[in-house]
Amino acid sequence: MEMYLPDITHILPEIFLIITAFLILIDCAVRKNAESDHLKRFGHIGFASLLIAFVILTLLHHPEDRIVLFEGQLIQDDFVYLAKSIILLGSAAVFGLSLLFMIKEHLLSFEYFALVLFATVGMMLMVSANDFLSLFLSLEVQGLSLYILAALNRDQAITSEAALKYFVLGALATCLYLYGVSLLYGFSGTTNFDTLASIIQEGATSSLSLGLVVGLVFIIASLAFKVSVVPFHMWTPDVYQGCPTPITAFIAATPKVAAMLVLLRLLIGSFISLHDMWQPLIATLSCLSMIVGAFGALTQSNLKRLLAYSAIGQMGYTLMGVAAANNDGIQSVFVYLILYLVMIIGTFGCLLCLRGKGTYNVETIEDLSGLAALHPRISFCLSLFMFSLAGIPPLAGFFAKLYVFKAALSAGLIELVIIGAVMSVVSAYYYLRIVKVMYFDNIPELPSFSYGQTIVLSVPMAIILKFCALVTLLFFVYPSPLLDLIHKTAFVTPN
Repeated sequence: MEMYLPDITHILPEIFLIITAFLILIDCAVRKNAESDHLKRFGHIGFASLLIAFVILTLLHHPEDRIVLFEGQLIQDDFVYLAKSIILLGSAAVFGLSLLFMIKEHLLSFEYFALVLFATVGMMLMVSANDFLSLFLSLEVQGLSLYILAALNRDQAITSEAALKYFVLGALATCLYLYGVSLLYGFSGTTNFDTLASIIQEGATSSLSLGLVVGLVFIIASLAFKVSVVPFHMWTPDVYQGCPTPITAFIAATPKVAAMLVLLRLLIGSFISLHDMWQPLIATLSCLSMIVGAFGALTQSNLKRLLAYSAIGQMGYTLMGVAAANNDGIQSVFVYLILYLVMIIGTFGCLLCLRGKGTYNVETIEDLSGLAALHPRISFCLSLFMFSLAGIPPLAGFFAKLYVFKAALSAGLIELVIIGAVMSVVSAYYYLRIVKVMYFDNIPELPSFSYGQTIVLSVPMAIILKFCALVTLLFFVYPSPLLDLIHKTAFVTPN
């Protein structure tokens, strides 16, 4: 145990979050019937713990150092630091947006706080994993937490159905992952990322390379499920629609970012020497995701299903940077994921502020009819995020797509860039449709008594929404801080 004490200090943020989650569970189990005030207090503790974990992570970080932990199971470097920072801040933002909403709508149970913290710990361990076994454990910690979160509202049949689909398909993805790892171990004799990279770079035979690629295909399929790219996207629309909006916001945000960064590190790190073999597969997944995401969203009337197909398309654009497999591609993936996180958190933040035509929150596009006349500021913010997701210049989403297109062009993926540009035009229709409904449609003739009312707009929600809106609107004015940070932390591909 003593030999691991120096390593333990580097995972103090994760340990702190785990202890906080267990304390919340124990306290609530002892109380049995937690009151609203207690739940609110636990929510504040959970939100604060995520921010404290970020501060601890920053204090422990040693720039430009690469530290191997627990005999090669985990690593800590600039890439991992930036990834963990994104995860912690993204989870904290969703937590801050959703807390008062869930209390007001009587959706909150004490398990929610602990599950969010456990899922965040799983994501942090995912991006720092340096072995397929530690990656498997972290994937399961994150995955099981999300499955339970998806089923948290047990009184709704649609929620239970969505959670069951999510769990069954997630179990299938786990089986694919384990089968892929068993193949990799069988052909290489190791599950460690660094050792595997050395074996491949030392000049593997064609039979060994083919065996490793077959195993890698199964692992890519498993991670593709996590980021919901085609053809592993089947769960996404149902889960987005079936879950309460705050839980949908959490599933749509940091888990996708974490899984995409794991995929990036695997392919550009350990398997970069097999780039010619896996690049066509990633390019195909990117192409299919952009096409299905764009055309699938065109026919949607439910707002969360539309955002689900939008997310599928957005992950397709991100895969363009992965397929590029160069330094520009790595940096473009980071830029895209950070800006996507800002835009999607801002979008769901706007939806969490309002009621729709019924007694519940906004569900369909028609629920936004005439919203601009009732809430001009929220309408402006939501329009801003829609324009940005569509890639309209000079907003942040335009530059996110510009960077991945540039990286793909530098790698010679001209056809993929053309498809991405065409799908951007197609996707602009359904994003602008939302803006049109808010500004040009009339308020329903017989609205419910709650139509257009603000459910809750707390101080944390207002701060988070303003920050997301400012980043989306003004990113082009001064992008240097983010780009410099990414340039320093994104690792360089080997020659």
